[in-house]
Amino acid sequence: MDDLRTPDSVQKLQSALQAKAKAAPACRFYALYDKVYRVDVLKRAYQRCRANGGAAGVDVQDFEDIETYGVERWIGELAQALKEQTYAVQAIRRVYIPKPNGKLRPLGIPTIRDRVAQTAARLILDPIFEVDLLPEQYAYRADRSALDAVRQTHRWLNTGYKQVIEADLSDYFGSIPHAELLRCVARRVVDRRLLHLIRRWLQAPVQERDARGGQKCSRTIGQNRRGIPQGSPISPLLSNLYMRRFVLGWKRLGYEERLEAHIVNYADDLIICCRTRAEEALQAMRQIMQRLKLTVNEDKTRLAQVPRQEFDFLGYTFGHCYAVASGRCYLGNRPSKRSVQRLKRALSEATDRRTLLKALEEMVQDLNRMLRGWGGYFCLGSVGKAYRGIDRHTINRLRRWFWLKHKRARCSPSAAVLYERMGLFSLAQFSQRSPWTRA
Repeated sequence: MDDLRTPDSVQKLQSALQAKAKAAPACRFYALYDKVYRVDVLKRAYQRCRANGGAAGVDVQDFEDIETYGVERWIGELAQALKEQTYAVQAIRRVYIPKPNGKLRPLGIPTIRDRVAQTAARLILDPIFEVDLLPEQYAYRADRSALDAVRQTHRWLNTGYKQVIEADLSDYFGSIPHAELLRCVARRVVDRRLLHLIRRWLQAPVQERDARGGQKCSRTIGQNRRGIPQGSPISPLLSNLYMRRFVLGWKRLGYEERLEAHIVNYADDLIICCRTRAEEALQAMRQIMQRLKLTVNEDKTRLAQVPRQEFDFLGYTFGHCYAVASGRCYLGNRPSKRSVQRLKRALSEATDRRTLLKALEEMVQDLNRMLRGWGGYFCLGSVGKAYRGIDRHTINRLRRWFWLKHKRARCSPSAAVLYERMGLFSLAQFSQRSPWTRA
């Protein structure tokens, strides 16, 4: 079960489904449910869930429990339950994770059994709907990423589309209406058993802690027939399908061509780059979102006139940048202040007093993982200033941590020792070795 390569039989199935969907845009699939409970599909789904890790759901069963029980046996029982339609969707465990603005984001954790079943459904549905998703959509797709969306935004700005609408939707994932969403799925999928299964996942009850620390179960997600739980494997596909309605409507109603207004979308993050008629585009966006039963957050939705004004998108700030060597001003992007401060806070927490029992080598490894991950994403545009500031912060925090651990300030290792002998990762050196970054 350690091989993450998709089996040939599953690849062949996916290729056939995608080819059929691509060849006939109006084609509808009547027999898909029996493919969800194929053992090879479920095994691949389990591999993907295992690689992603994650906490246990309401049944407290984790991957170690399954492996002790026997993976083959466990998958066989799930396949049998799906085949006989005795499979029962379990409640979703709700937890809250902090957002950058200090608020909390609800996250749903399905049981591993439900996660594997949903991933199996995605293995079947993704190839079909991938051919329908639009070029403006960059999230949760095999050949697209957030960095591709950043590059496209940069291209639009540098070809004259300098009036930018930052659109913010209030609780997009929690607002998607089930009836309209299922119609998006049914446009391609006519298999009633699979549609019924998706509906049950959407209406799964939610379990969370009450004020006394006990567990309470509610129908929060399903009772209003709105919303998809963030954290479920099926959610990315469904969120893309519903956002496709907005992007497609924008094109078919002629706003893209008439207003010269182009969309760049990543999940629930959305901007519209315009040449001149941005106010009209903003009103058109509000009207379409209203028809889709989505709410525009007017407090966070704004129109930026670049380069006189800057705007943030996907962790980057777009606007005036300056070349260090020549002082030349150009229109580009850089890591946003919020993104830099967020990493600095994480580095500070990783080197506080609670971690003094770690060895220096282990601490360096932990910091390197954080720095490499951040640098791997924030590698576009003018990154030199942010990289140098983070390097200074990392060195100061690590030397302070060493002093707290050993109570010997004079023995704190120098930056040269940390970089050369201890192997601490330097973002500034990383930028010098990477031709796509521009300091």
